[in-house]
Amino acid sequence: MKPLEVQGADPNPVNGSYVSKKRGLLESRSGDVTLPSVTMKLWVCMLLVAWFGVLGCVQAEFFTSIGHMTDLIYAEKDLVLSLKEYILVEEAKLSKIKSWANKMEALTSKSAADPEGYLSHPVNAYKLVKRLNTDWPALEDLVLQNSAAGFIANLSVQRQFFPTDEDETGAAKALMRLQDTYKLDPDTISKGELPGTKYQAVLSVDDCFGMGRSAYNEGDYYHTVLWMEQVLKQLDAGEEATTSKAQVLDYLSYAVFQLGDLHRALELTRRLLSLDPSHERAGGNLRYFERLLEEEREKMLLNHTEAELAPQEGIYERPVDYLPERDIYESLCRGEGVKLTPRRQKRLFCRYHHGNGTPQLLIAPFKEEDEWDSPHIVRYYDVMSDEEIERIKEIAKPKLARATVRDPKTGVLTVASYRVSKSSWLEEDDDPVVARVNLRMQHITGLTVKTAELLQVANYGMGGQYEPHFDFSRGPLFVAGEAQVQSQVQLGCFPCEVRSGPPGPSLPFFALTLKQRTSLGLCESCSCPPPPCLARVSFAALAPGPGQYMEYTLSTFP
Repeated sequence: MKPLEVQGADPNPVNGSYVSKKRGLLESRSGDVTLPSVTMKLWVCMLLVAWFGVLGCVQAEFFTSIGHMTDLIYAEKDLVLSLKEYILVEEAKLSKIKSWANKMEALTSKSAADPEGYLSHPVNAYKLVKRLNTDWPALEDLVLQNSAAGFIANLSVQRQFFPTDEDETGAAKALMRLQDTYKLDPDTISKGELPGTKYQAVLSVDDCFGMGRSAYNEGDYYHTVLWMEQVLKQLDAGEEATTSKAQVLDYLSYAVFQLGDLHRALELTRRLLSLDPSHERAGGNLRYFERLLEEEREKMLLNHTEAELAPQEGIYERPVDYLPERDIYESLCRGEGVKLTPRRQKRLFCRYHHGNGTPQLLIAPFKEEDEWDSPHIVRYYDVMSDEEIERIKEIAKPKLARATVRDPKTGVLTVASYRVSKSSWLEEDDDPVVARVNLRMQHITGLTVKTAELLQVANYGMGGQYEPHFDFSRGPLFVAGEAQVQSQVQLGCFPCEVRSGPPGPSLPFFALTLKQRTSLGLCESCSCPPPPCLARVSFAALAPGPGQYMEYTLSTFP
């Protein structure tokens, strides 16, 4: 017999029954009373705005791109406007009903005091018959009028483009990724005390519970424990919530059991039963945990030892995952990477870059700064104007699609959890600005874009990242003349560490950052976002000659 885990349903805070974890959806109703024509016109306009505003975001995987998440801001704003319109209509209706009720209350108190005397006046007798035959049915129609029809219709249209359960899980995992990378505790995140952020945002008890439940549903018991403990902490502090302690203890007890802390699982299960003695799953788990402890004691007696099982302290180590470079990768993101010695720093300079005498750069050279000595990495400042930046983002946004990786077994491009971003590829025919930027890159690097990839625009999402990876192809990239050209094997997240690859020209990596990042995130090439607009070029072991290949990327951040 095994302990019963919490299933994909959560206790309903209203009636205690179990409901599906999927959100409830409001359906439009048939036979609704139509609103006045002016109001209907307003609804139609709002519906059209909502439809065209989010039409391009179907199955958009919002959490992988901040650029697409901004569309949700405007969709939600539109919903708020339609909701306020519904409230105004409902308040007007209630005002009419209240006025009628007050009028009838005064009238009936007078007529009920002396019914015969009241009806002795023929006008009163006529008005009583008229009210009951005409006015009260009219009031019934007013009460039954569905003033929510427009709002429900608007919501039904927009609901088709709402984020999915996958988006919610992806957003929760992004927060946990930032939590691990920057060594943030749940309390810091809950209070919104994140470095480098502009706005203040806090997580309520129910929000923290949602984080823990998302981790639980993914089998991530380490983060489940961290966030469920945060929920208990905020509940103990007196914060109001629909989430109960019994719900939290239900998840927490099973999660700590999965982490091997049998003593604490038993303690938490007993606390759960003290709050809800009729909890069937907790009762079964309690008996199971007690039997396990008894079996372990018996084994210790057979081994002729009287030592009691030492309970854990409630502090759990983060599980080791599939990425050997995880610790180094995250330390780089925190700015704790390899530092240049003072002697090496003295060899770094700033200068004006003329592109080896390129005529176009003689009058207007670029500002160049050495960032690293070996491999040689340089930065160029003010590479693009603000207008060019906005135009690039404008034409790239409709083409943004989830970034993919090539499956090493099948060779098929597929999405991966270790690459959280969206990208688009721009050709010179898309807009004159692309051709101008391409030409500018040729002047700066001295290379030709004829053998380069298309201009790639990458937009990172929540906790956006591309984990350490090798930038190389398993076969030749292409054949230039008689030389097979292959990219240099280069660890993308470690700009200071370059490894030798197959013989042939190396792969200079050229990246532009279009806008400074304003929130925490992870990127593939650096630990800190550079100011706009900055270009970074690595010419590590660049072998001159035909067939040089340049990877060319624009990275955008919120």
